[in-house]
Amino acid sequence: MSSRNIFSFLSWMLLSLILVIACSPISHTKYSSTSTPANQSASLTISAAASLKDVMAEIKLLYQQEKPNIKLTYNFGSSGSLQRQIEQGAPVDIFISAATNKMDILEKKGLLLGNTRKNLLKNEIVLIVPKKPATEIRNFPDLSKGNIQKIAMGEPKSVPAGQYAKQVLTTLKIFEQVKPKAVFARDVRQALNYVETGNVDAGIVYLSDAKSSAQIKIVATAPADSHSTVVYPVAVVKRTRNIQAAKDLIEFLSHNRAKTAFESQGFNLAE
Repeated sequence: MSSRNIFSFLSWMLLSLILVIACSPISHTKYSSTSTPANQSASLTISAAASLKDVMAEIKLLYQQEKPNIKLTYNFGSSGSLQRQIEQGAPVDIFISAATNKMDILEKKGLLLGNTRKNLLKNEIVLIVPKKPATEIRNFPDLSKGNIQKIAMGEPKSVPAGQYAKQVLTTLKIFEQVKPKAVFARDVRQALNYVETGNVDAGIVYLSDAKSSAQIKIVATAPADSHSTVVYPVAVVKRTRNIQAAKDLIEFLSHNRAKTAFESQGFNLAE
């Protein structure tokens, strides 16, 4: 075969190979999540503890000034309920819990994006009463008095505020006396509402919730050693399709303008 024929044959083989590749079906790899560049539009769903409702509304306004291309949608509830929703496949990008144990469960099940979990905020546990009428309750031990009939607190099994309240009462050795008087709420905001409306004699809530209401009075703060430290961890949920946008928001929550908003409503940054 002449060199010209060899060249023609090789050229034909190369062209055939190109056509075969071009016409072959393309293999698409399915990813559980895809990263969205921070400078592109994205929508983020944040499941957050009910006690964050007011401050996160403020955070939303601040973040839209900085990142108008990012839409934030909130889903508030008790941390236990939100944790179960995520386990069941709810389309959530970021989870902010009012207790570390709820986040621990998701992490152990591999539902959080690696290296995104961090402790975001701290809070305090306080005893509140309706602003009117005047009450005899001055401290936690007063809750065991016979004339105190109803005390609002979160359901300990699913509401972190309720878990902390139970710890406080147990440490003070009055939980068994107070338990029959307890009116268990689905989240801390409902417990606050029970006190605001005068449907109970007192309530145990977070300091941040108490500061949000002009209808109640704080009568005592739980001793720091009477309960676990109130820590709010945050993390990106593994199934998010907006990894970079979610990471950017968590970064924003830890600095300057967000810090001022949190502190004004009774929270402190954890780190």
